[in-house]
Amino acid sequence: MLEIRNVQVKYGSFVAVHDLSFTLEPGQIFGLLGTNGAGKTTTFRVIMGLMPPTKGEALFFGEAVGYHNVDTIGYMIEERSLLTKITVKELLLYFGQLKNMTKADILTRMDHWLDVFGITEYKDKKIKELSKGNQQKIQFISAIINNPKLLVLDEPFSGLDPINTALFVDVIRQFQAAGAMIVFSSHQLDHVESFCEQIVVLERGHVVMAGDIRAIKDDFKKLTVHVQADVEQDALRALPGVYAVNPNARGLEVKIASDDYIDGLFDYVKTRTSVRRFDVEQASLSEIFIAKVGDSREKI
Repeated sequence: MLEIRNVQVKYGSFVAVHDLSFTLEPGQIFGLLGTNGAGKTTTFRVIMGLMPPTKGEALFFGEAVGYHNVDTIGYMIEERSLLTKITVKELLLYFGQLKNMTKADILTRMDHWLDVFGITEYKDKKIKELSKGNQQKIQFISAIINNPKLLVLDEPFSGLDPINTALFVDVIRQFQAAGAMIVFSSHQLDHVESFCEQIVVLERGHVVMAGDIRAIKDDFKKLTVHVQADVEQDALRALPGVYAVNPNARGLEVKIASDDYIDGLFDYVKTRTSVRRFDVEQASLSEIFIAKVGDSREKI
């Protein structure tokens, strides 16, 4: 279990993180989100034991992170930090030995993951000779080579094509199924929404949104109705509860304040001709994120 309890972090007089708390259980994927400068990297450093909190505590299975348990943690940072003048094999041996692994275990797991990611032929190539995408695979392998109980992933899909993104997703799901705890951060909120059950959103170090994603979406109330029909946009905008009408390639996105206004919207649409679509969906996590962070900036 990972427990972050009332953590505050200060750099001099500047407070980077204010009173942050959350709990992560084995087998859970937790989303830590925020704009640039929100306090995510500082929080990662606290989780990894790289810096102590000014106040509060960060506990990994009941203990602070230290030399006695750091070997069971993996971390993939957003800024790629590979040693480019050595070979893939040399690099993974180096990272594995830092995690107190035996050479035999490192080589066994290295061969397994190079095969999974389809890059076995690069084992004796220097890192600088690999494409950016393949370097990213090596960075990911270096984070999981020790079979971690806690895996911290900061923007793991940055720059990946859809096929390799799906491969990363599959491997992350394997670790989740095996009981690993995963802290996941990404600006690609569709991935967060598909991965995570629980999230915390930081803005200027403050928690502006936290909890179960489903509950957050239920509480947000605002809905999007996808309409394909012979309708008048001005007539839609004049309906009670409608606050935006946005044309797109597949018709119109009609934004309504809550489900109280669905029937009124439907009563209008059904009077029109060529009705081909009327779908109601909750706001996306991206839409909620923009709204909540925007509101918080006026208050913080």
